Amino acid sequence: MADYLVIVESPAKAKTIERYLGKKYKVRASLGHLRDLPKSQMGVDTENNYEPKYITIRGKGPILQELKKDAKKVKKIYLAADPDREGEAIAWHLAHQLGVDIESECRVVFNEITKDAIKASFKNPRPIDMDLVDSQQARRILDRLVGYNISPILWKKVKKGLSAGRVQSVALRLIIDRENEINVFEPVEYWSISGQFGKGKSVFEAAFFGDAKKKLELSNKEEVDKVLGKIEGDSFEVADVVKRERRRNPALPFTTSSLQQEAARKLNFRARKTMMIAQQLYEGIKIGKEGNVGLITYMRTDSSRIADSAVEEAKSFIETTYGNEYLATAKAAAKKTKSNTQDAHEAIRPTSVMRPPAAMKAYLTRDQLRLYKLIWERLVASQMAPAVLDTVRVDLVNGDVRFRATGSQVKFEGFMKVYVEGDDDKKEEKDRILPPLEKGDHIKYEEIEPTQHFTQPPPRYTEARLVRTLEELGIGRPSTFAPTLDTLQRRGYVTLDAKRFIPTELGGIVHNAVNEFFPDIIDVEFTAEMEKELDDVEEGNKKWVNVIDKFYKDFEKHVQFADAEMEKIEIKDEPAGEDCEKCGEPMVYKLGRYGKFMACSGFPDCRNTKAIMKPIGVPCPTCKEGQVVERRSKTRRIFYGCDRYPECEYVSWDKPVARPCPKCDNTLIEKKSKKGVNIQCTECEYKEDLQ
Repeated sequence: MADYLVIVESPAKAKTIERYLGKKYKVRASLGHLRDLPKSQMGVDTENNYEPKYITIRGKGPILQELKKDAKKVKKIYLAADPDREGEAIAWHLAHQLGVDIESECRVVFNEITKDAIKASFKNPRPIDMDLVDSQQARRILDRLVGYNISPILWKKVKKGLSAGRVQSVALRLIIDRENEINVFEPVEYWSISGQFGKGKSVFEAAFFGDAKKKLELSNKEEVDKVLGKIEGDSFEVADVVKRERRRNPALPFTTSSLQQEAARKLNFRARKTMMIAQQLYEGIKIGKEGNVGLITYMRTDSSRIADSAVEEAKSFIETTYGNEYLATAKAAAKKTKSNTQDAHEAIRPTSVMRPPAAMKAYLTRDQLRLYKLIWERLVASQMAPAVLDTVRVDLVNGDVRFRATGSQVKFEGFMKVYVEGDDDKKEEKDRILPPLEKGDHIKYEEIEPTQHFTQPPPRYTEARLVRTLEELGIGRPSTFAPTLDTLQRRGYVTLDAKRFIPTELGGIVHNAVNEFFPDIIDVEFTAEMEKELDDVEEGNKKWVNVIDKFYKDFEKHVQFADAEMEKIEIKDEPAGEDCEKCGEPMVYKLGRYGKFMACSGFPDCRNTKAIMKPIGVPCPTCKEGQVVERRSKTRRIFYGCDRYPECEYVSWDKPVARPCPKCDNTLIEKKSKKGVNIQCTECEYKEDLQ
């Protein structure tokens, strides 16, 4: 019979840990929180120091009873929930339910699920950290006070099923503010002039830079013609050659936020998916005879620090695999971790560099392998030498006209041999090699071509950009980003188009209501300051009750004013311009969870509804009778189908083209890829670039 009971959150984690601890330990899972605030009421006594009313979560009663039964049979209970605020709160609730003294050495924490880490943590148990618990409790109560006070007003004044939240409302504001910037944006004309220059057999490109004294911008065709009119003859003189060596340093190991951003850029993973797969890798994967093994460290962290043992293992691997010259210098390695040396947590890294992705391929799913490979490569690259690039800048002059060419070439790959950080704009850094040029050389131009451009509006937020912006502004914490973005979409406040957020009409209505009556809730500076105060609670510098009280006294007045003064917003049904085929009443556009749809105005007598279909001017390639229309799935993804559905079942994720394939007469489609969009045939190998 076991002497000790160990309680963790998940069964997968329990299975891995029990194997390391041996027969004297019984490891059980709580399946997350067992107690929480009730869903049916506020659950916070605002008249009595914001005392929370915790209840056992519905469905968790049997789990709690089993844990109580197991607890009676052992000498000691260890609470081994995750090493963060939520984990500390789970341990505190369990201690309360099981009668464990919170000041006893009952709490064990570990950043990775490996044999050494688990055994070391059980040699150093500690009491429950009440500062961490208070910080989690303050956030939970604050979110409850905001959500359960504003949401009922939105239900009453706007529409049922709506919500507002501390982080959610700021994220929505950022998306709406960006959309407003795009709507008022006015393009500005500008021009560039590029030239193709030749030396020997080499041809290189240079662009107009300015006159002999300064850089010049070209605003219109007249300015361009003026520059072109100054060029005499067909050659330019090399006026200046500047050669430099540039070093590029590797990115730091992953934090939660940077992992979510990079997985979005490189793997097209949503934040929620990234965290789900990372949790699987952390809790343990069955690796052949080794059994369940935790492959990465804990995935909710703000730290980029890594343990000394992990640094040494990475250095050994790099030296053996790539050679001594690929190792980061001691000075550079120290600089990478200097700012985070006091962190209790580590960055997200593989638990052992000696498990390269290729060796794990047989044991992981495709998505698990892709994320593990990203984490493994990032850690290894972070401990490698900088890349060295040779750069050259050449100025070419013809009278008072100056063109400039730049070139770069990788001299030493360094960390780039393993990994290069992604870019939000998907720009690839390629070698641009210029031929050998010396000052005084005369170079002939083959072609000089002016091009008209217009400035572009700021881009809509992708998940990666929004996560980065929230982090930079100090809004929320990385562990909250994924559920926040998920909530915005589930409520119908935003949709995703080409992986970019667009606010819906409903999102705009809710934002305007919150902005008018609760301006602090969507104020970036106010929310960031509140986040700092909650961090002060975690560090033991402030009492959580005081932080909540300071906020709530003013907030309560806003709630009372909004309840009395906010006018009821009627979302009017817009005529759809057609009649219901079932009863003859006019069809109208309605606003639902997944955006707009058509419904019969005779509701509830007639419940006919239809998706909004947008014709694209292409006959149906299957039945030849109907028209192809653009539609949206429940996840707001665009697809194409025949307007005669269900009689005709033609459907395609790719947009059909109006003309047939010139080779085989079958359907042409617009095919999207990372490099852009091109036209392809669905049957033969015919391809062409999109004009």
